[in-house]
Amino acid sequence: MTKLTLTATCIALLVLSSCANTAYGLKRDGQDASAAMDDASRNVLSTGN
Repeated sequence: MTKLTLTATCIALLVLSSCANTAYGLKRDGQDASAAMDDASRNVLSTGN
């Protein structure tokens, strides 16, 4: 492999792993926000009784 090919491969792997990490983080943030909204709704509805 030439130095250019090796460098390009390393950069591509770093970019792809960063994208995967960001997608996982967004998924987890969405799940956490959904759980928080469910808890808040449950608390509001239970105080009305």
